Amino acid sequence: MTVQKFIKYTPLNIAGKPLDYTQELTLSVLEKSGNYLVHKDLLRHQNSQRQGTVSTKTRSEVRGGGRKPWKQKGTGRARAGSNRSPLWKGGGVIFGPKPKTVSSKLNKKERRLALQTLLYNKKNNILIIDNLENELTESKTKNFLKICTDCGIDLQQRVLVIVSKKTMSLKLSTQNLKNVELISASNLNTFSLLKAKQIILTPLAINDIKEIYCD
Repeated sequence: MTVQKFIKYTPLNIAGKPLDYTQELTLSVLEKSGNYLVHKDLLRHQNSQRQGTVSTKTRSEVRGGGRKPWKQKGTGRARAGSNRSPLWKGGGVIFGPKPKTVSSKLNKKERRLALQTLLYNKKNNILIIDNLENELTESKTKNFLKICTDCGIDLQQRVLVIVSKKTMSLKLSTQNLKNVELISASNLNTFSLLKAKQIILTPLAINDIKEIYCD
């Protein structure tokens, strides 16, 4: 059974000063722990990242081995029919890996519930910065670092920046920072949320989250 949780935040401007309005986020979470849904969605995400291209050759695929190495009897050696047998060096592989597709199914409602559960669990680590997508006009890392300093963001910890749309200036300003991950609200996933120690949201991103993931 799900229950509604209401979270209110006071957004900051890029100078770190509170604004005179509040932003509300309404999340649906399970009455009991929803961590099992988070785990299922994490497995689904990780399985979708697997390439599944590993491949080994069986004895029929290894080049050579068409001629019998020696006659069947009279040599004193063990009988052999091919030098590409799995028992020989350079031979085929028995039951080796082959290309395959690994996927885990998760219902759409379950995935939404898992993301909302994670957002609620990390509610104390969320910071709202107003109009971050448009305020950062120059593609300079030092400008983004100044915003982080003014807003009290610790870049020694993993920071997840969730925006409505990734602008080129914002992308170039954050790509050299190893602890900063930039993601659009439409591509939000449990893996990025779990890794993050601090989460930066924008009002536009909150609107997208409400529209895409919330009821």
